[in-house]
Amino acid sequence: MRSVQFLRVARFVLLALSLALGSACTRRLDPQAALDHAHQTFRRGDVASAEKEAEVGYDRFHKLGPDWSWKFRLQQADALAWSGMYERVLALLSSEASVPPSEELKLRKQRLEGLAFANLHRFAEAEQALGTAQQSCAVATYPVCVDIALARGDLDFARGRYSKACGEYEQALSRARTHSSVYGEANALLSLSAVALQQEHFDEALNRSDGAFESSNAIGAESVAQGALGNKGWAYYKLGDSERAFGLFLEAAARARKIGAVTDQVKWLTTAGYVYLDSGEFGKAEQSYRQAREMAKETAPQDEIDALVSLATVSERTGKFDQARDYADQTIALVPKDGNRLDVLYPLLIKGHVAAKTHDTDQAEKIYREVEQDPKSQLFLKWEAEHSLAQLYEHEKKLDAAEREYRSSLNTFEGARYSLREETSSLPFPANAAGIYDDYIHFLVNQNKSNEALQIAEYQRGRSLAEGLGVLQKGATFKPEALDAQAIARKARGTILFYWLGERESYRWTITPKQTSIFTLPPKSQIESTAQRYRKALAEQQEFLQRTTDDGLALYRMLVEPTSTVLPHDGKVFIIPDGTLNTLNFETLLVPGSTPHYWIEDATITDASSLRLLAVTHPQQRKANSLLIVGNALAPNKDYPELRNAEAEIDSIDRHFPPKQEQVLTREQATPAAYLARKPEKYSYIHFVAHGTANRTSPLDSAIVLSRSSAQEDSFKLYARDIIHHPIHAELVTISTCYGAGARAYSGEGLVGLSWAFLRAGAHNVIGALWEVSDVSTPELMNELYSGLEIGRSPDTALRNAKLTLLRSHSYSKPFYWAPFQLYTGS
Repeated sequence: MRSVQFLRVARFVLLALSLALGSACTRRLDPQAALDHAHQTFRRGDVASAEKEAEVGYDRFHKLGPDWSWKFRLQQADALAWSGMYERVLALLSSEASVPPSEELKLRKQRLEGLAFANLHRFAEAEQALGTAQQSCAVATYPVCVDIALARGDLDFARGRYSKACGEYEQALSRARTHSSVYGEANALLSLSAVALQQEHFDEALNRSDGAFESSNAIGAESVAQGALGNKGWAYYKLGDSERAFGLFLEAAARARKIGAVTDQVKWLTTAGYVYLDSGEFGKAEQSYRQAREMAKETAPQDEIDALVSLATVSERTGKFDQARDYADQTIALVPKDGNRLDVLYPLLIKGHVAAKTHDTDQAEKIYREVEQDPKSQLFLKWEAEHSLAQLYEHEKKLDAAEREYRSSLNTFEGARYSLREETSSLPFPANAAGIYDDYIHFLVNQNKSNEALQIAEYQRGRSLAEGLGVLQKGATFKPEALDAQAIARKARGTILFYWLGERESYRWTITPKQTSIFTLPPKSQIESTAQRYRKALAEQQEFLQRTTDDGLALYRMLVEPTSTVLPHDGKVFIIPDGTLNTLNFETLLVPGSTPHYWIEDATITDASSLRLLAVTHPQQRKANSLLIVGNALAPNKDYPELRNAEAEIDSIDRHFPPKQEQVLTREQATPAAYLARKPEKYSYIHFVAHGTANRTSPLDSAIVLSRSSAQEDSFKLYARDIIHHPIHAELVTISTCYGAGARAYSGEGLVGLSWAFLRAGAHNVIGALWEVSDVSTPELMNELYSGLEIGRSPDTALRNAKLTLLRSHSYSKPFYWAPFQLYTGS
């Protein structure tokens, strides 16, 4: 019985196998089934397998006619294009003797040719191919027209025309949504995230990348998903979150490797190397670049050139000078005679650095001059060469020549600063521009020119502020103006502490109405690590730990002493911070003594963004106290849930103003459009109770999150860029912001962008939150603040008294409750 049953089972299995094999044979003999399978393999992201399937399909079915020949050839070319093998794409398309038999196949061919030409920087040929395809798409609708719009955007992107590229990508997104093409939508969002990165709109880049990842993940489009992860990594990297960026780069590289997307894998390995380089992990950076270089040999020549330059950079920084020269020479040898001259100038500059570090002064000077004067040299290479000359002359004790070159490099940099957002380079040189100011200030201090150094530091602070607010003048040059710091202190009626964080050493200028003194502080790295650790502990309510107490005392000793001897008790102190110090509330520093206490108990401490902003005189406009409150908004999405105690905070403020002197916008009325329409210039006090987003690198992208006013994606955000274009005259603007669960919380330096925007718009003072505030204690603090304002106290005094009330209370004495609120002043 068992043998018979086994036989029956065996026969059943054989029958099933024969049916399966027959079905498979039928599928393999069906060109449409083979093409569909290759296409699905491609859409999943397995581009290597898709390319092989398409090649097998072509061999098997091309004799059926030109229609099938072209369908399989185009599918194969698509896979090669995703792998970055653009020369092979062109060779494959030109190998077909016949012409595409249909208009759609013709358009697909033109799109692939245009894409390949654009990535090979053969722009004229790309323009011709894509221009012809676009004309056809203007009079007829084909699914491929979405891809043609994307390719056209890629061409504009490659040429640095980011606004035009964005328009093309938006058109592709619209077409994809019209045709319900999730794959096309994911690709368009991925491309838009890349444009946002180049324009330094990093918050937007994160949103676009998230959308691309969600869409591609939903349909298993792994090739798009890995690109979206990498672009998110770039956005976080630019926002200063290197740890999160690094994880995303590695995940993107792993996914790219899995699907055979070699070009993308090379890209993410190289970007991971930048993170290693920035953090000083040179061995890991070199390993990443070596791996990228080996893989780049299989892709476009540009990939290998970029990898070699990166290897030359890390070798030069680690003192491997012979190796750096060798990599630089290899790079130059790879560049064709009619190739991109910049691909020669990058490694040439590295050779100059090697010559300088090996004391071959004449050779270094010769190379730097060549880079500086080359007509093809981009502006950032020119200022880098001038900066390098300044350092060379300083080392050689040629002080007048060093001074001249420092100013020349800064003149070049400032003249180009406005247009920097339109430049494109994946190489690390532009980031070095910030070091010019640091080196020049260090040079001046060493020459006992501390007042001139303060003037340069203030000029740089003002230019960065103007750039962040989008008010930088095009074509401006390096022209620092005379500065009477003591007169500003007299006008402010207080002592000013102006900070500069430098790589080698930092400085603090103490400015009183009678004198200006300079003090040398520890290097930037030491100050920042302590400040970040202390701020994190306070924000997480860890102040009872001994390490936290030690950090609070250490920061006071580093940043304030010995200035404390000239600070009058209960006097006013104005802090002009730098870098990470923007995230530190100086009121929380611990004053040494038998019983350490917070500095807020000794002084009224206010932040100012720059000396010139502190010196601004606002015309006094006497008007009755009036209040505009905006908040308790409807949740626009899951990232920004409704604030539980927003209504209580609004009520605590509301009671201090008669109904006729206030306007309250809550719930569905609390929209950005409603705020702007209510003529905010009429009010002496403006108060927001809402979530906020802060963008450190691009302050104009910082925003207050309110209710959605339209179907537009970001209609619920009141951006800093909109705030500065609506003049106000408020004595005080308060931004009582919280960061919702899952929202991106950046450093306080980003939130300063909102404060800058309101000060630029005309506010005298602004209160902003440095970290997520407690919506339990905040109503009590705000009640105390407005009670003080009601009896005529100034905003700084009223806020300090409100904080001291919480500090001396039983429930809210921890800095977590009172310290996030920081007062910024412009007058």
